Amino acid sequence: MEAQPPPGYGQQWYHNPSQQPVDVQPPDGYPPPGLLQPAPEAAPPPKRKRGRPAGTQQKKSEAAGTKKAKTGKSKGKQEKITDSFKTVKRKIDRFNGTTEAELLTKTLPDILTYGLDIVIIGINPGLMAAYKGHHYPGPGNHFWKCLFLSGLIDVPLNHMDDRSLPEKYGIGFTNMVERTTPGSKDLKSKEIREGGKILLQKLQKYKPRIAVFNGKCIYEIFSKEVFGVKVKKMEFGQQPHQIPEGETVIYVMPSSSARCAQFPRAQDKVHYYIKLKELRNHLKGVKSSAEVSEVEYSFDLNKAQAEAKKMAIKEEKYDPGYEAAYGGPLENTAETNGQCNFATTEP
Repeated sequence: MEAQPPPGYGQQWYHNPSQQPVDVQPPDGYPPPGLLQPAPEAAPPPKRKRGRPAGTQQKKSEAAGTKKAKTGKSKGKQEKITDSFKTVKRKIDRFNGTTEAELLTKTLPDILTYGLDIVIIGINPGLMAAYKGHHYPGPGNHFWKCLFLSGLIDVPLNHMDDRSLPEKYGIGFTNMVERTTPGSKDLKSKEIREGGKILLQKLQKYKPRIAVFNGKCIYEIFSKEVFGVKVKKMEFGQQPHQIPEGETVIYVMPSSSARCAQFPRAQDKVHYYIKLKELRNHLKGVKSSAEVSEVEYSFDLNKAQAEAKKMAIKEEKYDPGYEAAYGGPLENTAETNGQCNFATTEP
C-alpha cells in the first residue's frame, strides 16, 4: 500500500495568501525513502543502419500492387496516345522457312564446259544464291541487266536462265571459293588462297577464251597467289597476264553489286561489258556489230556515292536482312575503299 501524506500537508505546502516566500518543511517521515528518487536516464537511441529503413520495400510493393489494381480498373477507359503509335518490328522470312544454318551447308554448282568464250568468276556464293541455286539472283545486282545492255545476250534474262548461257552464248559461271557465307568478309584468307589454286586448275582444264573476274579484289588475291605479283594500281579491263599453260586472257570488271560505290548504277558498268564483248569478238575473229554503240555517261564520284548510300537505305527498309544475302559475288565493302575486306584469321 502506498504511503499517504499527513493531514494538512497540501495546504501547508501550497496555500500562501500573502504571496510571500514561506519556508515550509515537510513533516517528519514524509516523503518516504525512495519516493522522490530521480527517474533513470533513458537509454541512447540505437545507431541507424545505412540504406532504406525496414519495411520500405514492403510498402513499395504494396503501393505498386495498389497502382496496378487502379490501372487495371481504368485500362478499359483510356489508352495513352503513344501506345497507339508503337510499331512492331516485322519478321521477314527471306528463305521460306529455310534457316541460315541450312543454307550454309549448301553450295552453288559451277556452270562450266569446254569451248566457252567467257567464264564469270565470283568470290563465293551468298545466302540468297545458295537458296535460289542460281548465279546472281539478287534484285539489286546489275549483272543480268549489263549483260543485256552490252549486247552479250540478245534478250533480257535473269538468274533462272544461267544454265542456258553456255550453249546459247558461250558464257559459264564459277566461284573462287565453294563455301557459302553470309558475306565475303566471313571468308578466311587461307581458304581464298586455296580457292585460287582450285580456280586455276578449273581454268586450265576447260580453257575458256576469257576469264572474267567480277570485282578487282578477287583478281588481286588470284594474281598474288598464281603469278606472285601484288597489283598496286590495277585498271579494269584486260590484264597483262594470261592463265599459265593456256591462252586464256584475264579480264577484270567492276563488281556487279549495286553497292559498289565507285560504280553504283548499271549504266556506269555497261562500258566494261561492251569492252568485254569487243575483246571476245576480237579473239574469235568476229567484227563488232554496229548495232551496239557505247554511250558516253557523265560520272560524278560524289554524286554516285550519295546515290549508292540512298539505294542501300532504300533496300534496307525493304528487307533489313537482305544485305548479307543479296546473292552477288562481293559485298559493297569490298570495293568502296579500294581494299579487299576479307577475314585474316587462319582456320
